[in-house]
Parts: sequence; C-alpha cells; structure tokens
Amino acid sequence: MSKRVPKEIKEQALNRIKNDGVSVVVVAQDIGVSNKTVYDWLTKETIKTHCSILEFNRLKKENEGLYQIIGKLTSVLNKEKKGRWSK
Repeated sequence: MSKRVPKEIKEQALNRIKNDGVSVVVVAQDIGVSNKTVYDWLTKETIKTHCSILEFNRLKKENEGLYQIIGKLTSVLNKEKKGRWSK
C-alpha cells in the first residue's frame, strides 16, 4: 500500500532535484518513496509546464524577429570594424 506524500514534501523534493542537482535516487530515499514515484512526479510537472501551440508559435515568431535584429546589428558592427581598420 502506498502512502500519500504531502504536496509540500513533493515540491521540496522536486526543487532539490531541479535547483540543487540532487539525484532522484537520493531524494527518493530521503522521503521514503520509490525512484519511479519521483520520476512520475517529474513527468507530471513537465507536462504541466508545456505551453499551448499558440504560445509556442508566438514565441517562435518572436525568436525569429530577435535573430533578424541580431543579424543586422552584427552586420553593422562588422562594417564599423572594417571601416576603422581601413583608415
């Protein structure tokens, strides 16, 4: 029979894994659950954080615009460098 783990303990466990780099095995042993249970929590957490297709497309479009700006700025900087060296 499995025991119910309080939400606060789950959140602390996941934070230790994600932020502190503690391994799943260590966290599972510390709170007395199986590795599979912790991996299931991580999977559910990952699924919750996925964005919608609309959000994904908006971010993709924004990234493309930023890459264009970076490309233009890089080009301008390279032209300025060449101009300084040729004088």
